[in-house]
Amino acid sequence: MGKGRAMTGQALALTAADGFVLQGRLHGDPAGARAGVLLAPAMGVPQRFYADFAAWLAAQGFAVLTFDYRGIGASRPEAFRHSLRGLRADVDTWAEQDAAAALDALAARLPAGRPLHWIGHSLGGQIVGLVPRHERVDRIVTIAVGTGYWRLNAARVRWLVGWMWFVVVPLALRCCGYFPGRRLRKIGDLPAGVMAQWRRWCLQPDYLMSEDTAHRSARYARIARPLLSLSFTDDEYMSARGTERLHAIYAGAAREMRRIAPADIGERRIGHFGFFRPRFAATLWPQVAGWLAAGASDHPQETLS
Repeated sequence: MGKGRAMTGQALALTAADGFVLQGRLHGDPAGARAGVLLAPAMGVPQRFYADFAAWLAAQGFAVLTFDYRGIGASRPEAFRHSLRGLRADVDTWAEQDAAAALDALAARLPAGRPLHWIGHSLGGQIVGLVPRHERVDRIVTIAVGTGYWRLNAARVRWLVGWMWFVVVPLALRCCGYFPGRRLRKIGDLPAGVMAQWRRWCLQPDYLMSEDTAHRSARYARIARPLLSLSFTDDEYMSARGTERLHAIYAGAAREMRRIAPADIGERRIGHFGFFRPRFAATLWPQVAGWLAAGASDHPQETLS
């Protein structure tokens, strides 16, 4: 995914609380930026896929940090270059360690009192409540985000998703010790723990809330910031029902749900990944930049500990 995208921005090494070193890229100057933006990737998508959008957003006055979860893209250690067998991580690790380290790094570079925002693509918009100290985030934007519960996937891919969860994934994890997505031409290589946990979620109607339900509900309920959801009628994975179901867990947030058809912006196709392609710089991208800029007045002045 995104193999042709150039690596732009300043390279940053991000050290998670457990000592794992991740790789990120900082676009723009935090000292003079109107706000900081963390861009959290989708499942298995390397940060280079988001480079064009991050550079554009930096040109609008934001400091944007992209990063790779451990095992993905530039955060794949050399020892695991040919196989992710033995790399210990699940989705909770990505949220509680990796995304937390990226958020900490961006916050540390922003001047005091400067807003801190979150843009999440797919999985990146699902995990906000799992990230420690997420209360620092002032505004949240979710792009193509919905529940992964397989029966709520878009109808045209539901049979394929069922084949993945009930046949392909169990066999691949058993035989390889990780998910060899590059060889299978599906998603990308993923650590075994990530794929196993994601599979469990996708087979349950409550998705990520099916594990440690009371604790997770409380964490998501504490999110009381404005949230903008951009979803697309031709998303090949996320149905309208799935999008509504997922955003219901952000019960305390002031949610603005925008469901966009390609024809609304004079296009034939957007899909699950299309938002981040440069051809939408004049139509979709300004919706995000404008909404974030409009939130400057609602930034809390107190420092959160």
